[in-house]
Amino acid sequence: MTEHHSISTPLLSAPHSDHPSHLVINVQDPDPDLIDSTAIQSPSTRLHIQQNGGSNNNPLNPFEFIGVREDFEVPSSITIDPFRNHTLNIAGVYEFVKILICLPIALVRLALFSLSLAVGYMATYLALCGWKDKENPMPKWRCRLMWVTRICARLILFSFGYHWIKRRGNPAPREIAPIVVSNHISYVEPIFFFYELFPTIVASESHDSMPFVGTIIRSMQVIYVDRFSRSSRKHAVNEIKRKASCNRFPRLLLFPEGTTTNGRLLISFQLGAFIPGYPVQPVIVRYPYVHFDQSWGHITVPKLMFRMFTQFHNFMEVEYLPLVSPHENRKENAIHFAQMTSHVMASALNVVQTSHSYGDFMLFAKASELNQENPSQFMVEMAWVESSFRIKALEAVDFLETFLSMNPDPSGHVEFHDFLRVLRLKHCSLTEKIFGFIDVEKMGKITFKQFLLGSAHILKQPLFKQACELAFTECDIDWKNCILKQELRDAVTLAVPNMSEDEISGIYSLFDVDGDGKISRDDFFSCLRRHPLLIALFFPRLWYKGLSIADHR
Repeated sequence: MTEHHSISTPLLSAPHSDHPSHLVINVQDPDPDLIDSTAIQSPSTRLHIQQNGGSNNNPLNPFEFIGVREDFEVPSSITIDPFRNHTLNIAGVYEFVKILICLPIALVRLALFSLSLAVGYMATYLALCGWKDKENPMPKWRCRLMWVTRICARLILFSFGYHWIKRRGNPAPREIAPIVVSNHISYVEPIFFFYELFPTIVASESHDSMPFVGTIIRSMQVIYVDRFSRSSRKHAVNEIKRKASCNRFPRLLLFPEGTTTNGRLLISFQLGAFIPGYPVQPVIVRYPYVHFDQSWGHITVPKLMFRMFTQFHNFMEVEYLPLVSPHENRKENAIHFAQMTSHVMASALNVVQTSHSYGDFMLFAKASELNQENPSQFMVEMAWVESSFRIKALEAVDFLETFLSMNPDPSGHVEFHDFLRVLRLKHCSLTEKIFGFIDVEKMGKITFKQFLLGSAHILKQPLFKQACELAFTECDIDWKNCILKQELRDAVTLAVPNMSEDEISGIYSLFDVDGDGKISRDDFFSCLRRHPLLIALFFPRLWYKGLSIADHR
């Protein structure tokens, strides 16, 4: 009979026997996010752990005992780099000559920039002085004083070489479209919209501490958000709802991509602008160029400013698109609303949409920090990965750090021996199966995307946490709530035989996360979450002992 793996199928299974000896334990239906190792005794799901010996039904899949199926696949990677600036280096005689000619002009522009920033800061400081009721709209007399700063913002754009800006369409009245969303290519758009609309913006908390700029941002009654804090994101959405519903507040401006790109595509949208369900006005920004790409990607701010100062003129186009409203019957579906808006903007820009996100930029930054030759090859379209595998960007960065410690070659591939070295494993039948599970192309080497998705695929299994709990309980023979080296040796050598003392010490140090000479429960779970592929080491111990979660509750 063909096996069907689901939450209710056996955690461990064995070949059929005429006289089976097994233990049947009822456990609660596991929730992928809320599953707890102490949840037991539910009539809807059974955990069977058979005690009559045997081997895994699928010899090529070392993770079948936690419900992992054979049809694991890794989609091919997109070669597009959404963050790449295409003129990182000065190239061509024309560009060199132009920069030399513009050097005296650059000094004048720098002086204009500094003066405008100083005057704008002083005007903003006066407008904010004594204002303590930040929860309500800024009084009108203070807003009028902010016009000085807005004029200074336009002079800053002029100093950057944006002598004129081509506009198409008009901003809709605030009463009709309380939220404006725009693509994000450079630091220039926030300056432009500050001058044009003086909106309330959503920004990272780190911006508040920036010299001069932090004070000006506060005048916009900014909504601060920590993108990695769930409570902070929830608070930001509530503030967006509150301020969008009150016409006395300025309109809200959001960059739903969450970071800057090179403008050649649209990456996935965050949902903050679309959850409130108000109509939004999309705005698209373009920077046509021949010799100098003005996008803020893989380039430092001083270098980008210098290149702007040394151009005769920088081109910028702003187009206000028609309003996009959520369908009446889908007001609660923020995902659909965001996709609809993204499609409208991508069509107007004539660019493709991808599932990249700020998480991919984090991966790129980590790869750059660790001196990789081609950091962009480690991007994986993080928005799709997060939604498919419920794995966060910070976790993906941890997996990347592990992968890069395996010394990938210039093409981004890791070979079997480096894989074993980092995971403290030796060459044997089981480790070949573990490597073969993620080597979906059977090339004898793996990419980061294969390593990440393979690890995440194991992590998302509803029975993974139960297996970790069961493995720790079985290894902790003396019931001291920790695992000693001999106890780990007894468990692991069932899966990887003939391990030397150095090899045992290596894998023990991997599990001893805090380095205190023993493996606590937290150490054990932390290691398996960081290296979920290692759960396969404990399958033989669980198989032969067949102990249950209920026995060690």
